Amino acid sequence: MMVILLGATTAAGQKLTRRQYIEKYAETAVREMKATGIPASITLAQGCLESGNGNSTLATKANNHFGIKCHNNWKGKTIKHDDDAPGECFRSYKNADESFRDHSDFLRYRDRYAFLFDLEPTDYKGWAYGLQKAGYATAQTYATSLIRIIEDEELWRYDKLDKAALDALPLSPAQAETSIALKPLPGQKLYTVSLYREVRSTNGVAYILAQEGDTYRGLAKEYNLFRRELLRFNERRHDTPLHAGEIVYVEAKKRESARDLDKHVVEEGETMRDLSQRYAVKMKKLYQYNGMAAGTEPEPGTILNLRKPR
Repeated sequence: MMVILLGATTAAGQKLTRRQYIEKYAETAVREMKATGIPASITLAQGCLESGNGNSTLATKANNHFGIKCHNNWKGKTIKHDDDAPGECFRSYKNADESFRDHSDFLRYRDRYAFLFDLEPTDYKGWAYGLQKAGYATAQTYATSLIRIIEDEELWRYDKLDKAALDALPLSPAQAETSIALKPLPGQKLYTVSLYREVRSTNGVAYILAQEGDTYRGLAKEYNLFRRELLRFNERRHDTPLHAGEIVYVEAKKRESARDLDKHVVEEGETMRDLSQRYAVKMKKLYQYNGMAAGTEPEPGTILNLRKPR
């Protein structure tokens, strides 16, 4: 049963004006910016637009300020609301803070929005057009509507963080995941110098990219490893065929992902092993962090924990 919650109205029960809505949630938007890198101006403008300045049915009855639907992995309370179709399922939150945090997660942990986090945090126009390009909304005027709200209300002021806060912003998803080339240390046998292969690293774990004709047996010999070690590092039981471009770790994966990559929204066709290899996290730990039985696969849209939930 859904709990009906008090909405964002004034003490007298009147509807919020846009300015009142902004003043009410500006601090929340700035907090989310510091935690995730999403410009506060964008969050506030989306909130104004999606919730009718906090006066929509979803905002007043379910604290849902961004019109986020249930999808197939939502475990919380829900509310039925007519949108693209009658009686669609939307998420219901205990309070507005939960809605703002879920909105941040919705953007930060989906691959389709990852490129936005490489923009300057003050580039609200880039974010607005990027959201429209990525398909956040179907309206062709979505970007210009956000920009108009930001400029009319001078929301860009909330994006101006001091140097300490800017330096403390999390790495973008692409930066956190970007692999670096490793140079062999003197006397180190593992990272053999090769004219045709480069050892790289993600999450601090060394890997190479398989080439046409590679096998685990051959790679183990090349990198001074036992075949069973290489299979264990890559969580394979048998010497299965390798495909060109496939990640092959030459040391053990870690228990958790990189700090700024603590979640991932599962896309169609992605498996637990795919994500284990992508983020260099042991599959056993991924199952454990997400309360999933070993051998099962996550459904598309699932927000998967890549680190132990705190």
